[in-house]
Amino acid sequence: MRASRNGAPALACALVLALGTVLSAHRRDEYLQAVRIAVSPNHVDVELDLTPGIDVAEGIIADVDRDANGTLSDEEKQAYVDRVRSVLALEVDGRPLRVEAVASTFPELEAFRRGDGTMRFRSHAMLPGLSDGAHQLWFRNGGNRDVSVYLANALVPESDRIAITGQRRDRAQSEITIDFVTRPASPASLPMWLLTTIAGVAGAGGLIAVSGKVAAQRGASGSRKAAISSPLRTSRTSPTSTG
Repeated sequence: MRASRNGAPALACALVLALGTVLSAHRRDEYLQAVRIAVSPNHVDVELDLTPGIDVAEGIIADVDRDANGTLSDEEKQAYVDRVRSVLALEVDGRPLRVEAVASTFPELEAFRRGDGTMRFRSHAMLPGLSDGAHQLWFRNGGNRDVSVYLANALVPESDRIAITGQRRDRAQSEITIDFVTRPASPASLPMWLLTTIAGVAGAGGLIAVSGKVAAQRGASGSRKAAISSPLRTSRTSPTSTG
């Protein structure tokens, strides 16, 4: 059953608190990969947090800091983002979607060594035109499977047109299938500019119809007046003088 819009903030807070508890309690020898997926009528947003434990931090640092100079260059960050994106798979109704990286943040390397450094990646995928009704979204994270633990959750949709009806995960939670339903757009959910445009067009159409009717009535009235005011002309024969 879909959560009500009024309950969405409370549910979102609960998810954040739960995720924070997991992040603080994850094991030292694990690479925690937590994904949150938001489904909209025309796109999907994927938020991925990567937090290495203290015992695996040096290996992750080496994977990002390829020249081992102790700092992360923009090129090294982008290369790691690309590697992470390359192991993400996303499909809707069995059709693959193209996942594009949108934004990323990296902590200082010392934060990794303390066990509280989290890399955050945001990705985006456009959906094809979906008919109203039931659909399935499938996601898989194939990154660092030898040391990773995974979490996967669907977020409460922001649009009234989307309702999450189910979530199924594999044992490792590296894969998740999200069942959702799309609905027709209701007038209340249409943008204000579109509603204003529709109202304006309807009003203009009515005004044109009324103006045309008034013009036709005036034209008919004018013809009647012209007929009344114009006297009938009769032919007269001039008298002929006779001598």
